[in-house]
Amino acid sequence: MDRTRLADLVEASDFDGLIRFVDGVCAAREWDGLAEVRDRCLQAEARGRQLFGVAQFVDYRQALEAPPELAAQVVVDGAGRFALGPLWEVAASTHTWAELEAHIQSPRMRALVAAERALRGEQVVGDFDLEVLGTPFARADWEPRYPDAVYRSDRADFPAPDPIPLKPLAPAADPSQADDPDSEDALFGLVRTWVEESNGVAQVVTIEGRAVDAIGTVASGPANGAKVAFTDALAVMAWAGANGGAHGSRRGRAVGRSSAWAVVAAFADLDWPPDPAEIERAGTRLEWWRWEPRSQVGGWHLGIGAHDPTENLAWAINGRDELDETAKAGSGR
Repeated sequence: MDRTRLADLVEASDFDGLIRFVDGVCAAREWDGLAEVRDRCLQAEARGRQLFGVAQFVDYRQALEAPPELAAQVVVDGAGRFALGPLWEVAASTHTWAELEAHIQSPRMRALVAAERALRGEQVVGDFDLEVLGTPFARADWEPRYPDAVYRSDRADFPAPDPIPLKPLAPAADPSQADDPDSEDALFGLVRTWVEESNGVAQVVTIEGRAVDAIGTVASGPANGAKVAFTDALAVMAWAGANGGAHGSRRGRAVGRSSAWAVVAAFADLDWPPDPAEIERAGTRLEWWRWEPRSQVGGWHLGIGAHDPTENLAWAINGRDELDETAKAGSGR
């Protein structure tokens, strides 16, 4: 590794040059050199150089590409705040649980990495803190296949569930409002990061009546929608809960899945952590809808409606985010 070149780049605060330098170090698999780049950037940060982003990039590349024992070093609580994704998910995307297990000490990180590996089809074995997520460390037979996050050296892809055909909705005017703060909090939790860390807004509601009428209450104008299977709704909610919207930090697929299960548990008044069989029974008993504003173009949107025919209650969420702040007129529950 050319340490003279590294020193010059650091002193010049040459962000682009340092990123290219890191690319070369990773290509050569000089992992000790990668740690030196991080240390020099952090030391320079203390002297007023704006190089924290480079240090974060180094941690991301280490989690993604380094051998398991080195990748695990950056899988710690609070690391990777501004990376393309949470470092536990990044490391789990390219390393197996069997490779990482012995090197991760944090109970929370162990649970998150193991859950991600389980969703990728690996049978995980270990001592896990079940309270971290509240969901099982294996995908149930009845669950959808939540799309894998794909991390690369310079970008990441987070596939959304496939779109479905939607038709115009005709909701009733002014349905009776109902009081269900737990369900509304769970729905809002799916897009909390969009609102708190980005430009997002969200409206959630509980009413007496149909899902279509709940959707009409949160929609700001004409909407299109369609009834969907429980598994389709679960996949969409998990996708929203995993993502950070336009500018927020991605929370990770395992967290998104847990957030989606929490919505079902709240609707059905189930204890947490829930029995997976109870989640399946409750989810299939409810009627689910996906919907979008008729004027929706681009950006991030979560439109879900649900109806409990036994209780005659319905819930809906309108969560949206955009790259600029034109959408942020407020948020409500």
